[in-house]
Parts: sequence; structure tokens; C-alpha cells
Amino acid sequence: MIYLDNASTTRPCEAAVKAVMRTLTDDWGNPSSLHKAGLAAELLTVDARRNIAGALTAAPECIYFTSGATEANNTLIRGMWECSFKRRRKIVISDAEHPSVEEPVRFLEENCGAEVIRISPAKNGIFDADDFIMACDENTAFISAMLINNETGTILPIKKIFTAVKKLYPDIITHTDAVQGFLKHKFKAADLAADCLTISGHKIHAVKGAGVMYIKKGLSLKPLMQGGGQERGMRPGTESVPAIYAFGEAVKALKPTVETALSNAQLLNKNFRKKLQTLDFITINSPEEASPYIINFSVKNIRSEIMLHFLEAKEICVSSGSACATGSNKSNKPLTKLGVSPKNADEALRISLSRTTVPGDLEVLISALKEGYQNLQKKG
Repeated sequence: MIYLDNASTTRPCEAAVKAVMRTLTDDWGNPSSLHKAGLAAELLTVDARRNIAGALTAAPECIYFTSGATEANNTLIRGMWECSFKRRRKIVISDAEHPSVEEPVRFLEENCGAEVIRISPAKNGIFDADDFIMACDENTAFISAMLINNETGTILPIKKIFTAVKKLYPDIITHTDAVQGFLKHKFKAADLAADCLTISGHKIHAVKGAGVMYIKKGLSLKPLMQGGGQERGMRPGTESVPAIYAFGEAVKALKPTVETALSNAQLLNKNFRKKLQTLDFITINSPEEASPYIINFSVKNIRSEIMLHFLEAKEICVSSGSACATGSNKSNKPLTKLGVSPKNADEALRISLSRTTVPGDLEVLISALKEGYQNLQKKG
């Protein structure tokens, strides 16, 4: 099988698998328990917290574990609103956020009196930092913009946006969904001027079930849930030690090679783009400046799902968009917001690379796209 849907999830690395097995066979206690078994499990979460904090160049006490990035985003969105809404009622976000940011913000807009300003990109899909900065004022509670868009790989100018906003309005809380950037691009939470930040384990070769909220020291947010004192009250409920420890061990194993992996992804991306550009039935939707880990393109006159299933039959896994935007809402609205025509959005495929992707995978995909276009056109 050739797997090219790493923006949805990644194959767990050996360090993560070993970590899970350890917590299932040896250190399987409840980390809140006071006995020896509980202490052993707690020490694993402490170790994971330290490893992840180190990757963000942050203090361990700024790291809070959740079940994933969706819960983390929801918790932060509601928390930022609760601590600001009595004085400030405006929210500024990009118009292409992940559903776990867009939907809780929409809830605040429709039910809590929030004034939401959504910033759109230019026709080429690139966001202008000045649009975000000018949208903020003394009435703004918080600003949220993703570091890297999960559909096209578009990189948003977060550092420029947040630094300028903080200089003009220090009380505005800044938040970025950094899921598609963590351990793929080098960055520090403080350098981004981010008060809050969200990442997820299964996007970086750990396992599903663990996400992280980074909350800057001194910022006090209300929790989304009540019912326990875990995670210093910010996320009640028994921690998933297998997923948390696997997250930390994956970070520990892969952090030293972030730059090498990025260089490899850039080379794979460059060569793949060149091959796509030779095919007259392909339109590339991802900007040249996008993250090299994500490439979105459209296949002329063939709907996404049809080509996706053709490739699947050849054991090639790609995506027609975010795995969190499927189900009842099958139209690719995020792409149209990023400057892609409705027709091209309906014909779009997304491939996303990882540390396990090799050149041969993309060669096979190119051949399969040619074959699929010829065969599916004839059927049409």
C-alpha cells in the first residue's frame, strides 16, 4: 500500500508503538493514584510533558493534555471567550480554519453575541497579515489563525500577525492551530507571539488519542469541562497515558531530524510538482509557497471521489479533503475560500507527505493518475 494521506493521520513510529506497549503491559496504572502503580504512570506523563515542552521551547507547566486537537481547540476557544466577553466581544479568525475552530466560533457568534470577523485570502490563496491586524481593535477578545492550512498547505504569516497585534493591543489573546506545522517546520511558541497553541500526536507519528494545549504562563482560562483536577483543572478526566507517553516518545525520537525531514519533503514536493505540471489535465491548487508536506491538485472533469476510489483500488491512499470535513458536508468549501473555483474544488485531491514517503510512491501515483484519467474519461 502507498499511503499519501498523512495530513489526516500518520503511521506510528517505532518509539510510539513501544511506548504504548509499555503502558499496556507494565506501567498501566492511573496517574492520579497515590500508590506505586499510579506514580509509575504519572512519571510517564511528566516525561512526555517535558519532551513536548522542549520541542516548543516552552515550560512544561504550559503544556496541557487533551484527547486530541479538536478538544484542545474547543477548550481554548471557549476559554478565551469566557475570560474576555464581558469587556470585548469581537473575534478575528481566518476564513479557512479547521472545523474545530470555525464551528465553536460560529456557536459563539450565533448564541453568545460574538462579532466574528473572518479574513479571506487573496485570489491566489495567500493571506495578507495586514488584513488581520486592521480587523483588530480594543473590542477584540481573541484572534485565531492556523499556522498551516490542512487543505492546501498554505502557510499563514502568524508571527507577523500576532507580533503586530500584541504591540497594538496587548490584551488580545492570540491562538494558532499548529497541528500541520508541529515537528514538520521549526518554530517556538514564544517566537510566534502565541498565547495559546494546539498540536496533535497522531499527526506526527504518535497515536490517536492525545492532543496538547499550550497556554502561556500567566494566562488564566476557564476549562470547558468540570469533574476532576487532572491537568491542573484544565482538562478533567483520567489521562490516556498510552497516547500521551507515545506522543512524548515520538517527539523525542523525531525532533532531532525536523530539518532533514523538511529538506526531504521539499525535494519530493518540487519533483512531484514538476511532473504534475507536465499533465495538461492537472491544475495545482496549493501555492508555490505552501508547506511542502501538502499538495492539493484537481483532475480535469473527474470528481474527487471517483478518482480517489480508482486510486484506492490500486492501493494508493489519497484524500479529497480534511477527514474532519466529511459526512453530511461533502462539498469542499474550504478550497473555494482559498481561491479555488467550485469546479476545481469538486475535482480536487490532496496528497500529504511524511517521513515515510519515498520518491517511488509519487512515481506510482503519477502513473496511476494518467491511467485513471484515460479510463475514467472513456467511461464518462
